[in-house]
Amino acid sequence: MDDALRSSSNLSRKVVSVAAGEAHTLALTGDGCVYSWGRGMFGRLGIGSEADALFPVQVKCDICSESEEKRLKFVGIAAGAYHSMALADDGSVWCWGYNPYGQLGVNGENAVVPRMMEHFLGLTSFDSVTNGSETKREAPLKACSVKAGGMMSLAIDNLGTLWIWGNCPQQSSSSGESGFSLVSSFTPIPVWDFHGHTVVKVACGNEHVVALVTVGETYEGEDLVCYSWGNNNHGQLGLGDRESRIHPEIVETFNQHSPWAIYEVACGAFHTALLTHKKRPNEKLESTCWTFGLGENGQLGHGTSQSALKPEPVNELPQDAYLVSVDCGLFHTGVVSSAGDVWSWGMEKGLGLCPDARFTGTDAGDALSPLRITGPQEPRFHDPVQVVCGAAHTVLVANDGYKLWSWGRGRSGVLGTGQTIDFFAPTAVMWPPLADDFKDQGLNNVTKDDNLESKESEEVAEIEKRLSSAMEEMKLLQSKLSMMERYAGILHGSIFGKPFTEEDIPSSLRDSGTFDIAKEWEDMLESADRSKLIRLELFYRNMLSGVKDKHMKRRIQEIIKECVPSTQGK
Repeated sequence: MDDALRSSSNLSRKVVSVAAGEAHTLALTGDGCVYSWGRGMFGRLGIGSEADALFPVQVKCDICSESEEKRLKFVGIAAGAYHSMALADDGSVWCWGYNPYGQLGVNGENAVVPRMMEHFLGLTSFDSVTNGSETKREAPLKACSVKAGGMMSLAIDNLGTLWIWGNCPQQSSSSGESGFSLVSSFTPIPVWDFHGHTVVKVACGNEHVVALVTVGETYEGEDLVCYSWGNNNHGQLGLGDRESRIHPEIVETFNQHSPWAIYEVACGAFHTALLTHKKRPNEKLESTCWTFGLGENGQLGHGTSQSALKPEPVNELPQDAYLVSVDCGLFHTGVVSSAGDVWSWGMEKGLGLCPDARFTGTDAGDALSPLRITGPQEPRFHDPVQVVCGAAHTVLVANDGYKLWSWGRGRSGVLGTGQTIDFFAPTAVMWPPLADDFKDQGLNNVTKDDNLESKESEEVAEIEKRLSSAMEEMKLLQSKLSMMERYAGILHGSIFGKPFTEEDIPSSLRDSGTFDIAKEWEDMLESADRSKLIRLELFYRNMLSGVKDKHMKRRIQEIIKECVPSTQGK
């Protein structure tokens, strides 16, 4: 196989970006494909239906199904609560899912497959959307990044202008400066407050927006100023009060004179998180996570359930950790360091699981300070790329993009594990997707032939061979599983006097894949009635008696063997 084919194969497996909505996840691969999984309601998965997907499925649109030369390559993704976005390399923006507020950029119903927004097509510089001032430059206008949150959608174009549509803060004050309202618009509105500056990054929550904007016209590395606007009922704008804003205002902690340089921003429903480092670092590059807004579930990580009206550092994170990614869920927050350490805090031990989580007793409760999330084999994750938080789940991209981990609420397949159960510890997402895995293995065995038809025939034959092999392996596994089920049933019946059923699987094993035999034994004895306790006592008394009898017999045999040689020698 030639280098180009091998390189393409690797890129198809490499995840370069992920995005999480309320109960769905998007993944973007290095070869420009988008995959989705989780809850399918409203068509947010973009797979042509509202069905749930328990593991990653490729998102396809009409133009994507054409020849490879014309195939649309995506370079960016974003997820709102119930809708999704993707940015193509030609600057076109594609949206799908829920659309009651026009967040798909079209005036119409929900979409179960990607629909291209037509607004950015044909626009040149600022001529078509002038605000009354003279335009000094002209260039083809196209989106270069997309973002979504709640019922809002945003895009930054190649001139650094921010556009916003959906259920967004009103940009004109017809009702006076003190009034705040949201306006529904399917037509992107430019944020003229930043005219003459470049918007570099943006994030949005349910009803607020935070943008990182240059001091001058162009981006020079560490010259970003933080602006915020929208609903501020919980202090999520970081402006020191609870007054909402319809126009962007500077968060003074991160103004142009601040010693901190911002490099990441994320918004939860009603809180905000930022990552900064010192503008003039010494030998060590200091990295700090700042949070503000609603804190009643501990999502700020300040050690309390108090809200914060101004940015405050999350002091309990290690001082020597350089944080590479941060994201906010509905009521929880997660960060990952360059060394592969992951921390989470907020609702239900930082998992965002909401009050119906299966934690009980001392295990229950919100995490008011960062909790370390450890991997199944090692405490750290190798080569971390990004962490994202949905309403009640978290996804981590590690191994330089070749492995995905997820944890939290699993219903509707939101964790991408092929199951619908909750996982309180990281578990591997089914990546790469099974179909792609077979396809890729088939391609790895294709030889260079003169005839394209011959190559395709060999590829199909190889794939069929591997599918057949996989089916045989599945049959063998099913046979082993059946034998183990029979063994477990016989053993369970001998001990408890009744057939083994799914309800008899210990809850710890069913929910998290771990099994604490001492705790399960204690819980079983605690819940057993008198008749069950008597039966267990009789069973184990007989078993113990048998063991003692066998031990005694073997000891007698050993004594006889020791004595016989000694008597024969006399």
